[in-house]
Amino acid sequence: MTDANSPQTDLNASDAANAAADANPIAQPLVIDPAPDANTDLVLIESTTDGVVFVTINRPAKKNAFNAETIAALHEAFLTLHGADTVRVVFIRGAGGTFSAGADLSWMRSAADWSESDNRDDAMGLAKMLKALHDVPALTVAVVEGAAMGGGAGIVAACDMAVGVDGAKFAFSEVKLGLIPATIAPYVVEAVGARRARALFLTGNTFDADYAAHLGLIDMVLPDTASIDAFVSMLTESLAGSAPRAMGDAKALVHHVAAHKLDNSLMEDTAKRIARARVSEEGQEGVRAFLEKRKPVWAV
Repeated sequence: MTDANSPQTDLNASDAANAAADANPIAQPLVIDPAPDANTDLVLIESTTDGVVFVTINRPAKKNAFNAETIAALHEAFLTLHGADTVRVVFIRGAGGTFSAGADLSWMRSAADWSESDNRDDAMGLAKMLKALHDVPALTVAVVEGAAMGGGAGIVAACDMAVGVDGAKFAFSEVKLGLIPATIAPYVVEAVGARRARALFLTGNTFDADYAAHLGLIDMVLPDTASIDAFVSMLTESLAGSAPRAMGDAKALVHHVAAHKLDNSLMEDTAKRIARARVSEEGQEGVRAFLEKRKPVWAV
């Protein structure tokens, strides 16, 4: 959880956001009508017409460390994507070669003087942002360069997939500050399991991308930053034949099944879900396309 300086990049948040809006109206709600507490300069959204979105944390001079404003901007971005039912995949990155250094030191200094009630309200901002990310219907993918510390590693855990560039570092170091990784805990425990989460949280040690992959926190280690574009293209192309709304329904299915025991109620629920899918517009088109040996409309 550091707050080191690094060279500024030449990113222009306004130009990037406007270009994204011109390319795809998915980005427009964030650009045109942001939440009152959201600073869109802190988070960039770029989108393509074929359902690919890039969300970039844009505080490179602060190693993309979190403060309340950055968290609010991320929350707004993820909420916007809840209604974007043509999006297949959302890539999350940090500007300037670092994913996120965790908590901003100035923010931490301020929080030290707040009441317990004020700190609870502040922590709920991070909790709501992570939940909004978790609930994005599209496939969410963290692309980690440099470091993902504390809350930054929490974002990695809250995504559906994650990759790390060789040399990337991760840590849940809150105990070294007398704190605990509370709001990110549900996502980390889901990603790596309770036993490994205990070891990570109680030691607070820094670990590398290879160990993150061993734990299950990330899915793949990329050899270098030059490999990122190839990975993005590979994954994007592999999703081109998938129906966007069916992808969202499949993700919701996983969340539901994971939270319920296998009983008759769950069996009935899953039967209803597949029945609904079979009579849906996408379901009808997909089956007809298969039988007619052609691509479905969303893959053309």
